Amino acid sequence: MPESSPLPLPDPPLSDGTVALRPWSEEDIPALLAAGADPLIRRFQPSQPAAEAEIRTWLDGLEPARERGAWLELAVSPVDGAHVLGSMSLWDVRLRHHSAMLSYWLAADARGQGVATRAVGLLARWSFDALGLARIGLFIDPDNAASRRVAERCGAVHEGTLRSHFEHHGERRDTLLYGLLPEDLP
Repeated sequence: MPESSPLPLPDPPLSDGTVALRPWSEEDIPALLAAGADPLIRRFQPSQPAAEAEIRTWLDGLEPARERGAWLELAVSPVDGAHVLGSMSLWDVRLRHHSAMLSYWLAADARGQGVATRAVGLLARWSFDALGLARIGLFIDPDNAASRRVAERCGAVHEGTLRSHFEHHGERRDTLLYGLLPEDLP
C-alpha cells in the first residue's frame, strides 16, 4: 500500500458482539460536546474539541484525513449503535514503515467495564491484518493509570518515557511510550 493511499474503513464494521467501531456522524455532536466538557478527557486528551463549532470542523476533517491516509477516527458504541461510548484514533499512519499510533478516550459511563480494552483489541487486530501494520505505538500520560492498564491488557509493552515530550496548559509533560506488535495481542 503506497504511503498516500486512503485508509479503508473497516468492512464489515468492527464488532466483537459487545462493542462496535463505526464512523462518526453529526448525530454524535451531543456526545462529542459531553466529551469536550469531561474533565478527565480534557486532562488527558487536550486536543479534544469542546465547542460545537470546533466539533463540526473536526468532523469535516475526518474524511479528508482518512483519504490522505493520515488518520482514521472511529466512534465506539454498543453493537446496536445507540450511543457513543468513546473514541478510537489511528493516527500518524506510516504505511511504508508499517506503523501507526493509537489513542482512545471513553465517556464517563463507559469507563471501568472493559470497553476500551475490547475496542483497542478490535482496532489493533484490524490494523495489523487489513493495513499490514507491524507496530502500533501508544503515547500515555504517566498519570493516566486507567489508560496504562488498557494498553497492558491489550499486550502493549512499556518501552520508555519521552521526557518533556509536549506542552499542556503551559507545563512540559512526560509521555510514556508503549508498543504493540501483532504477536503481543492476547
